[in-house]
Amino acid sequence: MLKHRKTIESLEPYRPGKPISEVKRELGLTDIVKLASNENPLGCSPKAVRAIIEWTKDIALYPDGNCTELRNALASRFSLSPSRFLFGAGTDQILEIIAQTYINSGDNTIMGWPSFSRYEAVTRIMDGTAIKVTLTGDYRLDLKAFLDAIDDKTRIIWICNPNNPTGTIITEQEQREFLKRVPDNILVVLDEAYHEYVQDANYPRSIQLLDEYDNIIILRTFSKIYGLAGLRVGYAISNENIISYLNRVRGPFNVNAAAQVAAVASLEDREFVEDSIRINQEGKQYLYRAFDDMGLEYIPTHGNFIMVNVKKDSVQVFRDLLLKGVIVRSGDIFDMDNWLRITVGTPEQNATLINALKTVL
Repeated sequence: MLKHRKTIESLEPYRPGKPISEVKRELGLTDIVKLASNENPLGCSPKAVRAIIEWTKDIALYPDGNCTELRNALASRFSLSPSRFLFGAGTDQILEIIAQTYINSGDNTIMGWPSFSRYEAVTRIMDGTAIKVTLTGDYRLDLKAFLDAIDDKTRIIWICNPNNPTGTIITEQEQREFLKRVPDNILVVLDEAYHEYVQDANYPRSIQLLDEYDNIIILRTFSKIYGLAGLRVGYAISNENIISYLNRVRGPFNVNAAAQVAAVASLEDREFVEDSIRINQEGKQYLYRAFDDMGLEYIPTHGNFIMVNVKKDSVQVFRDLLLKGVIVRSGDIFDMDNWLRITVGTPEQNATLINALKTVL
């Protein structure tokens, strides 16, 4: 009989949402509004689409294993050496690479909770322990408690900023004060998947820290504001030493060619990014007003999603909304049983959501 690693037994598989086509078929619906996965409601840049179409003539060729054009484009954007970047099939894969590189059996990592669940998963896959630090009363990462949780087995600290699912941020000053107190033998991962959406002047300028600290990795993605979630491409920025070790673990050709050309083209379309920011800002204000009118508590967000307290079992509300053709994320997976996480959509999608929510509540 085949034997699996013992640490796998306690892991739960990721629970993906059903595809829109399947929901339509099961429920007999013709229209679905999906506001569950923090995708860009505007889609992606037309320049990215054109780049993919042009690329199809080379579909039989392996992708560039070095992501050269994308690497150079980002290096130019941030005025950094190209050798300071690592690419993955989304930041999910990069989290796996980081864990495989730095976590041994018996080590621990520190994360906020609720926060992005993959931090815990990649830690436990490597037979490590994830120390989950409860958020503050205003749903922010408790950096003091993070520091208090550090021991001689701590290898990585995960900082999700803005935090998913709460949408809250830590500030530039808070991050700098925190990093000063973290021992330099502990890796700090600054996961900034939603950073393009943030419009707060106090949000950290993490790129400037790369020459001050040798123990940080910054994560960014093309899945959110750039709308390339279906292609899976994310990147890490760090010093050359860390990147060189991560590259020893990274497999060849891990970022497909369509993702690479689309990402390069997306970087050139500033107008699309600005439109996405505008739609998100307007959508947040609309939802805030609607929730206020409904007497519902919500967490003001710096991302493209909002946590709202519906004062009922979130799984049941999720199911009721699904019957009306609206897909959201129930809060039970975050231990927030009466909350929903809702992606900010287009004006039409937001209105459909609010009308459905009023009905089911």
